[in-house]
Amino acid sequence: MATRPIVTDPSQDITACDREPIHIPGAIQPHGLLLVVDAPTLTVIAGAGPIEDRLAASWLGLPLDTLLGRDVAQMVADMPIGPGSAVAAVPVDGVSERFSVTAHRVAGERVLIELEAGMTDTPWGKGSPLSWIDAAVTGFERTADLPMLFERAAATFQQLTGFDRVMLYRFLDEDAGRVVAEARSADLPSFLHHHFPASDIPKQARALYVRNRTRSIPDVDYVPAPIRPEGFETLDLSDVGLRSVSPIHVQYLKNMGVSASASISIVKDGLLWGMMACHHYTPRRLSPELRAAAAGLASALARQIRAKEEAELYRERLRLRAAEDSLLPRIIGMGDLVPAIRRLMPEMMAMMGATGFAVVDQKKVHTHGTCPHDLAIPDIASWAAIRGGGDLFFTHELPALMPDAAPLAAAAAGVLALPLVDGGVTLLWFRAEHVEEVEWAGNPHKSVALTPDATLNPRTSFESWRETVRGRSRRWTMEEVEAGHRLRRALHDAAQNHRLRGLNTALQRTLDDKEALLLQKDVLMKEVDHRVQNSLQLVSSFLSLQAKAADDPRVREQLNEAKARLSAVALVHRRLYRDDQIQTVDLARYLEDLVGDMKQSMGRDWAAMMRLDLAPVLMPTDRAINLGLVTTELIINATKYAYDGAVGPVTITLEQYGNRLRLIVADQGRGRADQDNAPGDGRGFGSRMMAAMMQRLSGSIEYDDNQPGLRAIVIAPITD
Repeated sequence: MATRPIVTDPSQDITACDREPIHIPGAIQPHGLLLVVDAPTLTVIAGAGPIEDRLAASWLGLPLDTLLGRDVAQMVADMPIGPGSAVAAVPVDGVSERFSVTAHRVAGERVLIELEAGMTDTPWGKGSPLSWIDAAVTGFERTADLPMLFERAAATFQQLTGFDRVMLYRFLDEDAGRVVAEARSADLPSFLHHHFPASDIPKQARALYVRNRTRSIPDVDYVPAPIRPEGFETLDLSDVGLRSVSPIHVQYLKNMGVSASASISIVKDGLLWGMMACHHYTPRRLSPELRAAAAGLASALARQIRAKEEAELYRERLRLRAAEDSLLPRIIGMGDLVPAIRRLMPEMMAMMGATGFAVVDQKKVHTHGTCPHDLAIPDIASWAAIRGGGDLFFTHELPALMPDAAPLAAAAAGVLALPLVDGGVTLLWFRAEHVEEVEWAGNPHKSVALTPDATLNPRTSFESWRETVRGRSRRWTMEEVEAGHRLRRALHDAAQNHRLRGLNTALQRTLDDKEALLLQKDVLMKEVDHRVQNSLQLVSSFLSLQAKAADDPRVREQLNEAKARLSAVALVHRRLYRDDQIQTVDLARYLEDLVGDMKQSMGRDWAAMMRLDLAPVLMPTDRAINLGLVTTELIINATKYAYDGAVGPVTITLEQYGNRLRLIVADQGRGRADQDNAPGDGRGFGSRMMAAMMQRLSGSIEYDDNQPGLRAIVIAPITD
């Protein structure tokens, strides 16, 4: 088992790379040319690369149509204001070669034009590239599952690029990466299944990978070509494929022995799922035509990944439903609950994919499969009942939460505990410890090498380094957890039905008493809700009166804003009272009802402009309520800031990826840059409230340009 070294100077960690401004290198790679054009006059005002030798001896200050022709000048003139790119239909002639032309809009009144020489070395030869790509995509569609899809994708991208090694690199939840498929030359060592630490790809680099989907370094020994004349060093080159890369990244590639590299982003649902990492051990250029084909192929791959992931999730739900439909009638038909479950313990264990199953009945223990010793199981059941508040509890790392259970990890590293409603009986599913040998490409805990003068350098070792991870089992899925809740309710109903057949009159009295208690509770809850709503209405009316009486417009605006947020809190409270789910809720349904109430309060005009695209996401109720508060705040911000008091489109989107969710509230208004006191600036009550909610959810909220308008993106784990 590997041991982790003590970090004596955390400030020198490789995460310092996260602060490197890689989008403004001030230079390009010299295999192409860059022209900076003044958009209003279409005049070339700067450039980079050997322009004099390859394009024109005199170029600075020339009109664009004189230098590149009327067609290119017209294409640039027709580009809309705002970020975007355009590709010329035909290449332009240089001194001795023909260049493909790609233009990019940047902030301000400048256009960046990339010139790259074309290549004839393509896998489709003289055939149609569209036919080749269509055949490749068809191959993706015919794969049976994700591993087969990954293998086919790695082989296809190697055929497309011609690189010595092509790795399908998938990002994990903690932002580390794992090579899930590989195609390589026979003489190269394998990186298949190797993990790479998150520090290998800094945060700002991952952001650029979403924006600029293909990147290429034809020769790591290149000498950067600076933008000239001086004064253009801070030009944003985020969208430029010729952009010079970080010296730290170049040294990283040299440390691996790589001479040329390329990467193609795999973006699924707007998030960076992974990438195709291509390495060559001699210089090799990836032409613009091949990069465009690779980008299109990566988009098709992302769609297939999503389709197969959704299919696997659907099959898992069907399997659990089928197991429930098989077990529950047999349990109900056997008589007493505990004896019935004992007869079906193998099936109960198999339903949840567990390695052991136990029933604790008033300190009596019955087990099947691999379980801890009988004396320890009641302690685990009692601890889980307290930890879960009498409800279902689950974890895949029991030794980390219950130190006394550390010696039991071999049999019970994971546990799903289900106290039955009637008390005294607890069902426990155990999962044995999954001792995982994580194979890293180099020691991830020694990711930094420091020179004597404390210069930051990338790591130099990529030899296989194994780390043993203990004390964990395979994770319980949210589908399994929800199946546990359904099973709990069904077993409760079965117990009630059994008593009904055996107790008749006595049970009828019990049911009458229970009904009276439930009615009393319902009356009390309604009274509490009524009083809360009355109190909120009273405060809202008071705020309205204060707003009308206020002479200061700013004070009046603040009072009206407080009233709007108070109304939002009232909506969230009403939705909570109406929902019949207690432990978990479908966030999509919850938000749909919540936004429906907001539409009624905001009026018909706003209701017609709100669009919902919500994927079902099962999650704990308390987290859903926090997200409901954040959602109402974001909608209020959109209606307040985006359209200057007018009505406009607002879209609310909810998506799930892995164990996280993404909530987007987007408008098509002015955009954040033009708003005073814009949402998310941290100064207002709403921003502070959202910050507190996101901290409680262990999530984040970011704002992005919607072109036009603003996108507020909330990312948070589904469970604690």
